[in-house]
Amino acid sequence: MKKNVIGAAVAVLAASFATAASAQSSVTLYGLVDAGLTYVNNVATGAPAGQPQKASLHALTSGNLQESRWGLRGSEDLGGGMKAIFTLENGFSVNSGEMGEGNKLFGRQAFVGVSSDVGTVTLGRQYDSVVDYLGPLSAAGTWGGTYFGHVAGNDNLNSNFSIANAIKFQSLNYAGLSFSGLYGFSNQAGGFANNRAYSIGAGYANGPFKLGAAYMQGNGVNSATNSTLGAITDDEFVRTPALPGTRQRTFGAGASYAYDAMTFGAIWTQSRLDNNNLENSSLVYNNYEVNGRYLLTPALSLGAAYTFTTEKASLSDTVKFHQFGIQADYALSKRTDFHIEGVAQIGSGGREGYYPSASIANNNGAFGASSSSRQVLVNTGIRHRF
Repeated sequence: MKKNVIGAAVAVLAASFATAASAQSSVTLYGLVDAGLTYVNNVATGAPAGQPQKASLHALTSGNLQESRWGLRGSEDLGGGMKAIFTLENGFSVNSGEMGEGNKLFGRQAFVGVSSDVGTVTLGRQYDSVVDYLGPLSAAGTWGGTYFGHVAGNDNLNSNFSIANAIKFQSLNYAGLSFSGLYGFSNQAGGFANNRAYSIGAGYANGPFKLGAAYMQGNGVNSATNSTLGAITDDEFVRTPALPGTRQRTFGAGASYAYDAMTFGAIWTQSRLDNNNLENSSLVYNNYEVNGRYLLTPALSLGAAYTFTTEKASLSDTVKFHQFGIQADYALSKRTDFHIEGVAQIGSGGREGYYPSASIANNNGAFGASSSSRQVLVNTGIRHRF
């Protein structure tokens, strides 16, 4: 009898320890799979100079609203209000199974850090403050997704890239106010300032009203070595080829307001590319966006966005782009939804004899810039979160 009592006591004690350990640490597998059918017109197919060729694209594409991804997220309670945290996140193409972000295993995010009553400090590959604070105020960074990004995704609001070798601080929420700062090291001996990146941002939320502002600078865009931006390619970053050593500075501000079933947003961003190996060469984008989304029913939402973009190159006149986007999204459940959307982009201006090629933003590399100043995209697909 005594042995049975002792055995039962040991079993209860062991179970209590297991429960405590389980409560102190956790690891979560998460992700989403997004695929659909896409039509794009006026796709440049490559031709001799002055003789642009065009064709329509009909394709099965991945990452139409959001890049397909999977990840691991975990935390451990260290006591005293402190937690150890980590995130490992992979982007991939559901069509081919290939990894995204230059074939990196965890090319979207890979960081570890500590959170406390003051804030969170993390180290590794992470998104900067522009993505954190301006993205959620735009259509591209919320319901609109990939193709609603500004001309060629010049300001990264659709999170085309993250910053490598980065240390980041994210504050707590102080009565609606929060802020963050990030620094990406070059990790280059004798070149501390080469290919580095840094960013700051802040936001305020009070009920239905949100405000955000942020700044990001990256040196050495398109550098093949030690780039904190991961040697971003032209298709991912800018419409025109970025010379080695190019510096990008992106900054902006925006606001959104939710009223009943309607949400309105407005945002301005500027992206400046300069300081490259070609003397006095620069490229400046200004993006002005207004967007709105309406919940027609708890399952069906309708959204629309308009963006006016100016592009000024040092070797050319100012070019203007008008982009219109509409979307309908139907939720089959909390995790699965169908969508259909259309995006049209129209360019004008520039020097005589020059047409500004339209370039609808995309993360999947399935198509390039238009062969003319106009481009239309229609997409329908399914997204499942887990």
